[in-house]
Amino acid sequence: MIIYSSDKRGFLSDMDTGAIDAKILHLLHSKTKSGVSPNEMKAWKNSLPFMDRALRGLNEVPDDAGISIEYQIPNCGKRVDFIITGLNNEKRESVIIIELKQWTHVEPTNLPSTVRVRWEFGYGNSTHPCYQAWSYACLIQDYNETVQQEEILLLPCAYLHNYKSDGVIDGPLYADDIERAPLFLQSDIDKLRDFIKKHIKYGDRKNILYRIDNGKIKPSKHLADHLASLIKGNPEFILIDEQKVAYETVLAAVESDEKKNVIIIEGGPGTGKTVLAINLLVELTKRNKVTQYVTKNAAPREVYQAKLAGTLKKTQISNLFVSSGSFVNSERDTFDALIVDEAHRLNERSGLMRNKGEHQIKEIIHAAKTSVFFIDEDQRVTIFDVGTKEEIRSFAMAQGAKIIELELPSQFRCNGSDGYLAWLDDVLQIRQTANTAFGDLDYDFKVFDDPNKLYREICAKNRNNKARLVAGYCWNWISKNNPREFDINLPEYDFKMRWNLAQDSMLWILKEDSIGEIGCIHTCQGLELEYVGVIVGPDLIVRNGVVTTNYRARARTDQSLKGISKLAKESPNEAQRKADLIIRNTYRTLMTRGTKGCYIFCTDQETREYFRSRLSSNYSDKYGYQPAYSKVAERVNKYGKG
Repeated sequence: MIIYSSDKRGFLSDMDTGAIDAKILHLLHSKTKSGVSPNEMKAWKNSLPFMDRALRGLNEVPDDAGISIEYQIPNCGKRVDFIITGLNNEKRESVIIIELKQWTHVEPTNLPSTVRVRWEFGYGNSTHPCYQAWSYACLIQDYNETVQQEEILLLPCAYLHNYKSDGVIDGPLYADDIERAPLFLQSDIDKLRDFIKKHIKYGDRKNILYRIDNGKIKPSKHLADHLASLIKGNPEFILIDEQKVAYETVLAAVESDEKKNVIIIEGGPGTGKTVLAINLLVELTKRNKVTQYVTKNAAPREVYQAKLAGTLKKTQISNLFVSSGSFVNSERDTFDALIVDEAHRLNERSGLMRNKGEHQIKEIIHAAKTSVFFIDEDQRVTIFDVGTKEEIRSFAMAQGAKIIELELPSQFRCNGSDGYLAWLDDVLQIRQTANTAFGDLDYDFKVFDDPNKLYREICAKNRNNKARLVAGYCWNWISKNNPREFDINLPEYDFKMRWNLAQDSMLWILKEDSIGEIGCIHTCQGLELEYVGVIVGPDLIVRNGVVTTNYRARARTDQSLKGISKLAKESPNEAQRKADLIIRNTYRTLMTRGTKGCYIFCTDQETREYFRSRLSSNYSDKYGYQPAYSKVAERVNKYGKG
């Protein structure tokens, strides 16, 4: 969508009036029916004068060269800051894409194409501006038939007009990004002018951007072939049994004449939900269907795009992996298919402040002809998780969609042991099952009395970089802002470790040196290891055989239960019910990350003894089995099933 469009002459004239920011705001309101943040308006006011300065007096660039500001890329909510269109020396149509930043300082991170930036309310990670500009160009190139067929040149770059060279933003760590899209800093205005006049010699008399904006949206053959080559022969992405049946069912639905389909695929830990989702993404793209992989949690997105690409570097396929809050303003049936992994983690509203949109499930169904929801309701782990089959069915029916429900029963994680999952549910007293004793289950489960011994055992199992230590979120993340501090400190065991590094973000589980850090539910959900070590904190303890939870033992930095104290004042029973469900589901999820084994240490001794007793082949009523479950029944009757 074109927001502001003019030519060089018109842009300079609008700048002379001193009210171009108000004009852009009016156009944005009228065309998108949405507002913008004060920071965005500040960016226009502060950055556009630098583009005025760069273009004013640049006689080599004709007055009828096209200028566009805040161009919204079709198929997504991303907007390009500044675009110049025209013809180059060879009279080939050219589009210069400029990412503008007011930044004056960044810090490097351990992640490719990612920098650490100070925002208004603290530090956070952001993509390098050169990568950002390049990814926008890739998005347009990969999905716009007009660009592909007419061979329009897309030329991305970044202009940080306030930033002085410091060897960080322009350092060797980001050399690949700068090579793909040139970087211009505070003193580089002449270099920026040279870049512009090199690619724009003649004006834009054929409305290049207008033609692009109205071009047919479909994935390019290059993108489809590239994706197919990445998955071909990769054993990690082979489908078997029920996965294959579900795969063919989804493909048939997408190809059908139905106006709208909603497909719900239910499966527990390790049933191959994500593998199936990735296969669908690749095949539907190959079939020229506009498709994206969607999750609320960033960890599966980042890890699986890295696994698919075979590199931790950001590549053009990153544009295929998006957050669940990306569809707030999407038009109906914009996408042929949206593949929603970890659908149980969907939220009601989007944005950092949860103030955007109406409901993520409703928006996803609205945006896609076919939406596929992979779900495991027992993995809802925050107070904001609203992804349930009932909610999906309700919004699907409201939009007149055909509903298809499938199940993935086969268990690939935990040595293929459905018995282990049933045993764990019984142990955590989530539900009563027939698996009261561990018996001869083909799974390696151990209870440790010392966290140091647990850690050493996990290190010994890390031969393939597939063993990690995780913990319940009962310790504040103080090392996030002070890397020298230790987060998890158990002085009685002389044990100190840190949560995963902030710079590693969601790729913690793939980093080879991250064995020295502890992950949490947010960095491992939806992912798998061979061996997982779990530290069970004081939020889950056992007394006389009854599992109890205490949300007050959670860290104040944990966002999972944000707002629970307020809810407890308004409705104590509802707060307890929600918190209890979240804590049990959290440990269930953590303890099912390992395909071969799970080792645990509980900070509470009686809790350790309870877990150890449940490993006994003749466990029956040592802790009063029936009374324990009468307590569970009492809890369910009081608070509801959840």
